[in-house]
Amino acid sequence: MKAEIHPKYYTNAKVTCACGNSFSVGSTAEKIEVEVCSACHPFYTGNEKIIDTAGRVEKFKARMAKAKTKKTK
Repeated sequence: MKAEIHPKYYTNAKVTCACGNSFSVGSTAEKIEVEVCSACHPFYTGNEKIIDTAGRVEKFKARMAKAKTKKTK
């Protein structure tokens, strides 16, 4: 490695999520703020949290239900 060209590495960088969860990781930034983490992401929690704009989610769910009924016939 060349000297004086690499950023400082923090072995205990603190990550803070918008949900209030915090944990430590290794990073070149001392503090990291994120919007979604494993404690609040729907994939990990199993909770569905959808921000719907113009009813698109309902339209999609209706199309999926219609497609399922066509398959079973």
